[in-house]
Amino acid sequence: MIKFSKQQLKIPKLMRPVYLVTAGQSKFGRAIPEKRTEELCIDALTQASELIGMSPAELKSYIHSCYYGHFADHFGDQLLGEAVIHDRLGLDPLGNIGVKTGGATGGSTLWEAVKAVASGYSDCVLAMGWERMDEVPTDEGNFLISCAADKDWESPLGHIYTGYYAVMAQRYWQIFGKAEDSFRRTLAEIAVKHHGYARMNPYAQSPMKITVDDVINSPVVAYPLRALDCCLMSVGAACAIICDEKTAEEMTKDSPHKPLRIWVAAGSHTLRPADRRDMEIPLLPNENADQYKDLGKRFPGGDRYPGFTGFLGARMAAWYGYRMAGVKDPLEDLDLVELHDAFTISDVQTYEDIGIRPYGEGRDYVESGDCYHTNPKTGKPGKLPSNISGGLIGCMHAVGATGIMQTFEVATHIWNRWAEIHGDDKRWKEFGRKKPKDWTDLQVKGAKRGMAISHAGVGSHVTSTILMDPDHLL
Repeated sequence: MIKFSKQQLKIPKLMRPVYLVTAGQSKFGRAIPEKRTEELCIDALTQASELIGMSPAELKSYIHSCYYGHFADHFGDQLLGEAVIHDRLGLDPLGNIGVKTGGATGGSTLWEAVKAVASGYSDCVLAMGWERMDEVPTDEGNFLISCAADKDWESPLGHIYTGYYAVMAQRYWQIFGKAEDSFRRTLAEIAVKHHGYARMNPYAQSPMKITVDDVINSPVVAYPLRALDCCLMSVGAACAIICDEKTAEEMTKDSPHKPLRIWVAAGSHTLRPADRRDMEIPLLPNENADQYKDLGKRFPGGDRYPGFTGFLGARMAAWYGYRMAGVKDPLEDLDLVELHDAFTISDVQTYEDIGIRPYGEGRDYVESGDCYHTNPKTGKPGKLPSNISGGLIGCMHAVGATGIMQTFEVATHIWNRWAEIHGDDKRWKEFGRKKPKDWTDLQVKGAKRGMAISHAGVGSHVTSTILMDPDHLL
């Protein structure tokens, strides 16, 4: 059984407040042959500068060190890709380092950037992530990504990540979904929602107006997961500028744009998903031990934690992150979330790991309508909207950029700039995408606080990034 020491459960403390000043991203697509990777990174940095009324050169003059997320060297056939991008951005000879933690690479890059500012090493840093997944066929790309798995313990489960998640989906469906067809339809509703929200996002790779039956009838990849249950393989870049308070104020002194407080925490778990040690559930601030005493009775087979149905890494990232930022109950204290929906089943698993719903009850977050921008049952705002960007299923999964994209999307709502950024006709035309006639403003009105979860593998490394309007701290 896993047990923690007092030192291991110490709440991380930032030595000084840290701020997200601005951020940006490129167009995302399955293939973008017309642009080199460095051009996509330049697009992201240019947008970040424009949001605070600066030129890229002015913005770069503040940067002291750089953190670059780029997961798969295999795709671009380039080791030390961070050195290439650093050079092309014109940031030599400043210090830089590459970050690689699988699917969580974007979130981990922010984790390192925040720590650099919190420690005082730098007053202003660039966190940039990207991925180039259009230089190999899809089947080869899936194989290359799966090389991040433990070849002894994970690979025999399926050889591609859909195979790994299919096994977990089957287990979750049997225990917490009670093998009901209705649960499979709930998973499909997630895909419908995320592809649907992507229709309103000019950056998004896979906007689709689909139905639950479309998802259920799409080709099987690894049963019970079908093509429309799965995230995208993408090309694109995203960045964020992380600063201390004084620098943040200086950079925005001539702009109404407000820097946001940022916290990032991380957790991990062994790559051996079928050999994970039993333990007591680490309780989040909105939970108590009594609510899990009869978990095995209500859901036979669900009493072993974390078993094969949850992500301890996500639970630990939230465990630290909530306590760092003062979050008592995510459903009450946060206004929106961007979750790592690599697959529809991982989305449901994460609801429980981060305490939006208790373990075993994740499906209710969807079925209640709480996860929607507008609750389809009541017509009123959803209680805690999720993945309005379209997520990894509808928007993109350019791995090194993903966690940064999610954070940028949360920030656009807190800045009250979602419609400005996503509804601009010029941007739709620039990206060669047709703005739908029924385009809808998905701004979460009055948003003050939000969170993004960045997740690797089958939960081997997870980060939680929490953003808050500095006038609405907890």
